[in-house]
Amino acid sequence: MNEIASPGQLRLAYLRWALVTVPAIVFLGFLSGRLANSGYGNRWFDALVKPDFMPPGWAFGVAWTILYILMGLALAMVIHARGARGRGVAIFLFLVQLLLNLAWSPLFFRAHQVDNAFALILLLLVVVAATAFLFWRIRRMAGLLLLPYLAWLGFASVLNYEIGRLNPDAETLVAPALKTQI
Repeated sequence: MNEIASPGQLRLAYLRWALVTVPAIVFLGFLSGRLANSGYGNRWFDALVKPDFMPPGWAFGVAWTILYILMGLALAMVIHARGARGRGVAIFLFLVQLLLNLAWSPLFFRAHQVDNAFALILLLLVVVAATAFLFWRIRRMAGLLLLPYLAWLGFASVLNYEIGRLNPDAETLVAPALKTQI
């Protein structure tokens, strides 16, 4: 037997990584949204004029949960690809995009910075596209798993833009939670 590890052992090693990456990313996404008071129920957000194509509130929770799971699986694939060329850069870029992702909700929902959130989401789109490309070069399936995320970010960018366009005074609509004095 010339194999270092059997296919079953390799699958198990990937699953171990996925058992860490998936819950961690889902939790961080949930935490970012919760700390930012994101979505419907946020009095500032509820007061905004929304575009006609705005999905119902429950759709965001479902979409982000699925996307965070896919992101965690993709990351586990790349982490598991030991010795793959460009793996370190790909993981680093993934972490950068994750930080940008987690920063968007507090910037938009907590600080009420619609224009800055739009700039951030455009930057996020570019970084995620680069990450998907690097992941694709390491494990094609890992790159493919990031494509729904890219599509959703494109849609979210349009929503962010439209909310800014429809609400030019959004930053002053309600006192931002970060500046509220008691």
